[in-house]
Amino acid sequence: MSVQEYLDKHMLSRKIEDAVNAAVRAKTPDPVLFISNHMRKAVPSVITKIKARQILDSRGIPTVEVDLYTNKGMFRASAPSSDSSGMYEAVELRDGDKGVYHGNGVMKAVNNINEKISEALIGMDPTLQSQIDQAMIDLDKTEKKGELGVNAILAVSIAACKAGAAEKEIPLYKHIADLSGGTNLTLPVPAFSVISGGKQAGNNLAIQEIMILPIGASKFDEALQIGAETYQHLKAVILEKYGAQGCNVGEDGGFAPNISSFREGLDLVKEAISRTGYNDKIKIALDVASTEFCIGTKYDLDSKSPNKSGQNFKSGEDMIDMYKELCSDYPIVSIEDPFDKEDWEHTKMFSSLAICQVVGDDLLVSNPKRVERAIQESTCNALLLKLNQIGTVTEAIEVVKLARDAHWGVVTSHRCGETLDSFIADLAVGLTTGQIKAGAPCRGERLAKYNQLLRIEEELGDQAVYAGEDWNKS
Repeated sequence: MSVQEYLDKHMLSRKIEDAVNAAVRAKTPDPVLFISNHMRKAVPSVITKIKARQILDSRGIPTVEVDLYTNKGMFRASAPSSDSSGMYEAVELRDGDKGVYHGNGVMKAVNNINEKISEALIGMDPTLQSQIDQAMIDLDKTEKKGELGVNAILAVSIAACKAGAAEKEIPLYKHIADLSGGTNLTLPVPAFSVISGGKQAGNNLAIQEIMILPIGASKFDEALQIGAETYQHLKAVILEKYGAQGCNVGEDGGFAPNISSFREGLDLVKEAISRTGYNDKIKIALDVASTEFCIGTKYDLDSKSPNKSGQNFKSGEDMIDMYKELCSDYPIVSIEDPFDKEDWEHTKMFSSLAICQVVGDDLLVSNPKRVERAIQESTCNALLLKLNQIGTVTEAIEVVKLARDAHWGVVTSHRCGETLDSFIADLAVGLTTGQIKAGAPCRGERLAKYNQLLRIEEELGDQAVYAGEDWNKS
């Protein structure tokens, strides 16, 4: 085949001429680079390769990382992970070999990507997120993604979302907004974890965490500054009262002094806030994670205190009275999982008081069926969105729409096992969730999300809107 025949066969002469004319019209100072980019854009992008591997999360436990390739480049994503999966949420696939990573290896999930998912998705358009996600759901064929593993499916779904944004040449958060049919972009109020307890810390505090929300900030940059300064003041308060050992941190970066009561922790946070001078800009939130210390129909607030366990049982009604007192004595505006995951009755009773935002995490597990039930029964008024509880970007968008239609608040959330992937930052902005829970203003895997929000705010410039006082408005 001659050169001319080759040019004619692929219509290269016309394509090159179009590229040159475009360079002339643009008066580009670097025509070679311009023509190269112009030609690349002329080629429709498809998924050409998917490669997965096993990496470690922030706890030193394996999780899945994916490199997804198109002719626009390589797009990397990793799946967050958690301690365990509830019966209503998607299932992580673990190897189960106790001799390797204590059974927590994820090579089965990795192989499922490299051998099954890859074959199904190669050649697909990365901008068609719903079709990509549906192809994986169809391949898995189980309700909870137990065949391929939610850790496999989610990592690929996120990587494809990043590739789709690149193909459209727009920021990831704008691509997510497009996928959801939204037009507004809002920087969320961060819920910084400052005191850790429950399963995530070695102290005697039964509840999982105490958080601060810089609702009164005017922009995200200021909110991050308020959070970081308060965190450092809290460290000083704890150091004075409990010594250096009290400054140890839990899995999400919150301090874990050896305290055992709600009030002891709240008083520490209140003192730190007063030292910052930000009293009028900061509110407090609790993640009680009550399921962890619920025994039958009672709640054991001393469940982590060996000498006192069993002596401080509270009924559901007792817990409601306690929450009412705490919300009266402290600037608490949100309580997550105030009751056991199956205690719909008391969650609804407390929510009906309209004292604060009531967030469903273990109660809902981002499961649309449980969200629909909670909406119908007015059980709570906010969704905690955890991507690996549901499994794909498309399903996350759909469950957020459910919550929004019910005029609920939405909190985009990290997991205890995190990586440096900052996807949830873009997700929170693109879906305008108004709230993000990504841990303390400490530890790299947590700050990756907050620092990405700084970049997004900078990129949006004068168009940037911080949720602020509208943090829980739908």
